[in-house]
Amino acid sequence: MAKRWELCGLGMLLVSVAQGGDVYRWTDAQGRRHYSDRGTESAEVLSVDPGVALVEVERVYDGDTILLANGEKIRFLGVNTPEVAGRNKSAEAGGEQAKAWLRAKLERRKVYLEGDVEKQDKYQRRLAYVFTESREFVNLELVRAGLAMVNIFPPNLKYVDSLLAAQRDAERAGLGIWGRSEYAAQPYASLNAENYHGWKRLTGRISGIKRTAKYSYLQFSDGVAVAVENRYASLFPPLASYVGRQVEARGWVRRSKDKFALQARHGGDILLGD
Repeated sequence: MAKRWELCGLGMLLVSVAQGGDVYRWTDAQGRRHYSDRGTESAEVLSVDPGVALVEVERVYDGDTILLANGEKIRFLGVNTPEVAGRNKSAEAGGEQAKAWLRAKLERRKVYLEGDVEKQDKYQRRLAYVFTESREFVNLELVRAGLAMVNIFPPNLKYVDSLLAAQRDAERAGLGIWGRSEYAAQPYASLNAENYHGWKRLTGRISGIKRTAKYSYLQFSDGVAVAVENRYASLFPPLASYVGRQVEARGWVRRSKDKFALQARHGGDILLGD
């Protein structure tokens, strides 16, 4: 019988932000940045810029990136869709379906863009939540249809609660990527140098924690771990609470020699098993 998974509590930060609360940032004695919904004397309140604007979509690149008529590239916040074939990259299962859905929805039409804390990504694309003229939340609908997985990059947390709820519904219904074998959960021990690329769902029991100045590693084994940046630790339950628990971790895997680390950025990336 397939295991049932439940979403581990995200902590008060995610709920607070989703309901319009403040996000605080501070730097500790070692120079590391941290984020929370609770301020300290030295904490800085981050500005969440709604940045709502009505603009025309010229072209859809893929399921989560569009080009505006003014030449500006927009990367959807909070979601990731499978890749479509392009220069130096192969197509991923479900990528063309997500692109076709978005083209039918947005191409040559006007949309509202809403911002969050960060304005651009490392590729200089504008980051936005996208709404149709009738105020349909496109990021959310991609997740609800199973065409995208939730992909939260702190401190951009405005709609995290709604996005995760939509993902749970799509997963339970087996929609889109959740019905594809390419995105099925796999035991961590099956990870190797040939199959670690792309978004993964790794299952196993957390045996312990190893800590460095930048990361805390939830260890499946000596060779496979879930990496949590210490500055994002407040977005998770206490990390020690995962030790001894069966989990499913979701995200992209990095490889260093013979070791693998799946990077988790918020509590929704780690689900607890029964």
